[in-house]
Amino acid sequence: MANHKTHRDDWPDRTLPEFEGSFRLVRNITHAEAAPATFTGTATWSPEKDGLGYFETGMLAIRGHQPMASERRYFWGPDLKVYFEDGRFFHQVPASGGSTSHWCDPDRYTATYHFNGWPNFQVVWQVKGPNKDYRMVSDYTRMA
Repeated sequence: MANHKTHRDDWPDRTLPEFEGSFRLVRNITHAEAAPATFTGTATWSPEKDGLGYFETGMLAIRGHQPMASERRYFWGPDLKVYFEDGRFFHQVPASGGSTSHWCDPDRYTATYHFNGWPNFQVVWQVKGPNKDYRMVSDYTRMA
């Protein structure tokens, strides 16, 4: 009988070099009071300084609007700390999966990393604040 890993503690910790490369990225965004949106594109982690630069590019489709090109950049440090393009700290990726958060006054960003399908994985962000209320589910699929 195969040994199936069912608990997060059973999964090996992810390390920065494991992310290097390209992933197909599909992100579904559900707003409490706005039209849903879907982002489809690629996410690439490439060597940069002492970590990996993260670059995603693709098309953002918001129901009722023309699709538009979209891109985003971050820097991932060797300790899985993620920084905005301008160098400000964003959040810490939990190496074994699980929750993390970011406070951007007055909004709270809470994420859960799911690594149980590695090398494919999912990140779910819930954003709450006086002017923001949405959920983003990002599915990353390793490209050959």
